[in-house]
Amino acid sequence: MKTGIQSWLDERFGFSNITKFLKEKTVPQHKHSIWYYTGSAILLFFTIQVITGFMLVFYYKPTLEGANESVARIMTEVPLGWIIRSVHSWAASFMIAFVFIHLLSTWLAKSYRKPRELTWMSGVFLLAVSLAFGFTGYLLPWDDLSLSATKVGTDIPRSIPLVGVWVTKLLRGGEDVTGDTLTRFFGFHVSILPVFIFILLGVHIYLIQKQGMSLPLAAEGKKEKVREIPFWPNFVFREMVVWLLLLGILFSLAIFFPPSLDKAADLMAAAPEGVKPEWYFLFLFQTLKIFPAKILFLNGDTLAVFLMLLAGILFFFLPIMDNKPTERKGRIITIIALVVIAYAVVMTIWSLL
Repeated sequence: MKTGIQSWLDERFGFSNITKFLKEKTVPQHKHSIWYYTGSAILLFFTIQVITGFMLVFYYKPTLEGANESVARIMTEVPLGWIIRSVHSWAASFMIAFVFIHLLSTWLAKSYRKPRELTWMSGVFLLAVSLAFGFTGYLLPWDDLSLSATKVGTDIPRSIPLVGVWVTKLLRGGEDVTGDTLTRFFGFHVSILPVFIFILLGVHIYLIQKQGMSLPLAAEGKKEKVREIPFWPNFVFREMVVWLLLLGILFSLAIFFPPSLDKAADLMAAAPEGVKPEWYFLFLFQTLKIFPAKILFLNGDTLAVFLMLLAGILFFFLPIMDNKPTERKGRIITIIALVVIAYAVVMTIWSLL
């Protein structure tokens, strides 16, 4: 029985409709159901990013003089500042890792098939924005390593014909990486990218609720009905168990392996040896390294960047190309997915050696 306050709130917000939806919503259960939990894991780490990011912004100074010093102060003087920064750093890696896993599992399960094409495409955009968060955030401590990695990263678009130089200048705020780049990356990181990711998350979640959870092709092919469990409370409780496990791993890594902080970047100093980006860019970094300077009459870097962009476009339009995943073309695309995963793993390990 509702109290007066509950009735008053329900009249205005329609909470009863929400609770009714949660009680009626079901989730399919089959041998591939574990991949459903990767989506909620992304939301968990994104929420952690938002909370810890707000806390860090209170003390961070996006200036040449104050950036590195403010991060050092967060690590040494601000109460619990070191653990907040460490959790933020590790949660970023976890979030990107789970976005990769979520998309790759969707690819292998062919869950992008009609009518879920837009769900897949919004997911690819979410991956791109997540990587942009990682790229812009890497510069903010403003030490020698992050400065050098940003110089390399922002120089890559320069090899694109016609627009490459303009893109590099847009990213850097000028010809070179300077204090303007730091301010620009901070603006992207805390103002522009959050708007995009909130919109994309809203669209993505709406589409999932609209279309429902996708079944793998193997499960769809069976004649018997797939077992389903209520979203609330059964599936949510299982998600909470996964969240607790992930939180335990996250905080263990954050406590015992906090991110380092080197001295403030010197714009005039030579780049340190062995400059590498974060782990989620290593396979792209290594791909660029293996291309020679010239391939016939073509610039090696230009060709490498062109192939990467082409791969990204094909990845985005995968549901259009694989519109009949049960046929021979679908099996070929599955093999391509396995090759892509193997390639990314090998290139990442090679780069780490």
